[in-house]
Amino acid sequence: MRQRTGMMMAVLSVVGGLVMTCPSVRAAESTPVVTSHTRATLVSMTDAVGDGQKTLRVGLRLQLKPGWHTYWQNPGDAGEAPHVHVTADGVRTGSTERVDWPVPERVSEGGLMAYAYQGDVLLPVRLPVQGQGAGEVRIVAEADWLVCADVCVPEKGSFSLTLSAGDHGSGQEAAEAALFRRADAAMPRPSPFQAEITAGGQLRLTGSGISPDTVRQAWFMPQDGGVMAQNVPQELSVQDGWMTLGLKPDPYGHPPFWQKPLAGVVVLVDGAGNRSGLQVMVEPVMGAEAGGHPAAGMQGKADRGLWGNLLSAFLGGVILNLMPCVFPVLAMKLLSFAHMGGAGWRRRWRSAAFYSVGIMGCFAILGALMMALRYGGAAVGWGFQFQSTAFVVGVGWLLFVMALNLLGVFQITGGRLTGRAGQVAAGHGPASDLLAGLLAVIVATPCTAPFMGVAIAAALGGPVWSGLLVFLVMGLGLAAPYCVCAVVPGLARRLPRPGAWMERLKQLLAFPLLASCVWLLWVAVLQSGGGAVLLMAGGAVLLGLGSWLYGLAQQRAMLGEAPRLVLVCRSLAVLCLLVCLVGLGKTVAAGEGDGVPAPGRGEQANSLTEPFSEERLAALRAAGRPVFVDMTASWCVTCLVNERVALDVPSVRQAFREHGVVMLRGDWTRRDERITAFLRTHGRDGVPLYLYYPPHGRERVLPQILAPSLVLEVLSGAGRTGTP
Repeated sequence: MRQRTGMMMAVLSVVGGLVMTCPSVRAAESTPVVTSHTRATLVSMTDAVGDGQKTLRVGLRLQLKPGWHTYWQNPGDAGEAPHVHVTADGVRTGSTERVDWPVPERVSEGGLMAYAYQGDVLLPVRLPVQGQGAGEVRIVAEADWLVCADVCVPEKGSFSLTLSAGDHGSGQEAAEAALFRRADAAMPRPSPFQAEITAGGQLRLTGSGISPDTVRQAWFMPQDGGVMAQNVPQELSVQDGWMTLGLKPDPYGHPPFWQKPLAGVVVLVDGAGNRSGLQVMVEPVMGAEAGGHPAAGMQGKADRGLWGNLLSAFLGGVILNLMPCVFPVLAMKLLSFAHMGGAGWRRRWRSAAFYSVGIMGCFAILGALMMALRYGGAAVGWGFQFQSTAFVVGVGWLLFVMALNLLGVFQITGGRLTGRAGQVAAGHGPASDLLAGLLAVIVATPCTAPFMGVAIAAALGGPVWSGLLVFLVMGLGLAAPYCVCAVVPGLARRLPRPGAWMERLKQLLAFPLLASCVWLLWVAVLQSGGGAVLLMAGGAVLLGLGSWLYGLAQQRAMLGEAPRLVLVCRSLAVLCLLVCLVGLGKTVAAGEGDGVPAPGRGEQANSLTEPFSEERLAALRAAGRPVFVDMTASWCVTCLVNERVALDVPSVRQAFREHGVVMLRGDWTRRDERITAFLRTHGRDGVPLYLYYPPHGRERVLPQILAPSLVLEVLSGAGRTGTP
């Protein structure tokens, strides 16, 4: 009996000791908030606050049941990051909401990518405090978090714990200190490597220690959401001293992430499977596609990329002279050539200079506007202004009035309007050359020449100064052929002498402008339906009446007859112009109408062609079907020519049927942010864009100018998979 009593006293003594020591251990952890999925507590790294201690380390501990997870500061494609607000009062005070985020795991959720934590996770918080003296410090936290498995459940809790504060140097570590050490080990460390990203979305790390042996796997997690596509493979390339990761932009993220510094974490996995997280701040650099060995220095590569982009821009501008869009303006410049027959070198040089200034100035303005809109979040690209019905109608009216001028309905004479500039349509004088250059750029934007796509994408993806330089050089390329013809003496001597034949040529050149008006009317109808006919055609009638009245006033004024009639005619002409401008303004204020689908686009012309969507593309690719993607627009003359000449021809259509190719046609006639995002993911900022996806193979990008033989050659490698 005595022995049993002694044993009981010993047990009670041990239990009593545990109870007495429990407050000192549990003082560093709050009362838990328990749900069916989580056990949550507020924990402290120390059990007391030392005198002079300026920072307390506390944290939200979430013990998740198997299969459940919560989220990182960037939750990924779905989810929500935890929020923690911690305050201290008593003999120490302070507050914070800043969480130190450990490196998360990547969790795939039904086709979406999440950055998440599983199991027993601690989200540490560094709480700055002020005050001194002995007493108590009460720490209170309000937190909310989202836990997900097959379903997502929002949870929240209020927590508090009390620590003693004294005159000692610092508090002793609590039992929960091991949690903080484990969280510290999972924190991303500052990257020792230089991090840059190119306009194509290639993230590059360079520095000693990178090799195929030390980096077997890698991925990048951005600190902020909505900047890049997160559930797509990041293609890894590793060499000694450098590595690259191929990133894709988020379809709804504007502007592209490579246009500004990008913060995030790069996770590297070595051959033994050890992971290390690196905190990086990725700086954008000028340059085209990533790749190649950067050992020569990133600055040198950026310089080479800039020179390559400038060369592409110049060649694209030169070739743009051969595009159908520029034909009306080139016709006017042919008339200007005739006027310069026998002219002196000084006059020809001045004409070339003003024409170049007009083109390059308009290119610079257009480029600056595009970059400003892109940085402001708008989805724009090359030719974006033709997505506005009001702009299309306005350009159509301008070309119509110029055609009337060429036909002699009225003249733009010297005087208050242009001084000694002469006749704009006739094509001589500084004002004429300047305006001809401006008009050449306006009517050229529906066309895209080879080399232009890469140059424009690089211009919009790089620094502002280099982007403007690319646009200026592109304008120089457009002006170059005329400048060469104007200033080379041998060419000028071969020009015919001015004569009566020039008036007939002038009238003949009005008809390309009228043909352009018909095309623009068709584009406006596709964008806004039948109401565009009334607006554009009705406005053309008013402008025609105004031009006739203005021409009548000119004739009377030249004869010195009926000053009142001259004033009335001019006033009525101005009234006609004002009525047109008011109608155009109302169109802009009312917004764009619901367009009528283009034949072969909205209502597809045959079973081989379907409307483009990324979901449909993914489904066809998953089924092993070959796919041809055609990104086009009704106002894109290059697109229309390619369709008539290379795509909608019997031989190519038959090849599509034989190989079971499905054509997905994306119509960019009106604003479509999904198509804009798709273009950007392929390094383009305008149409056309042609892609071929063989069954279970990688995509192939086709040139912007197509021929049937080229398309047939691309299709020849596709196996027959059935006819749709």
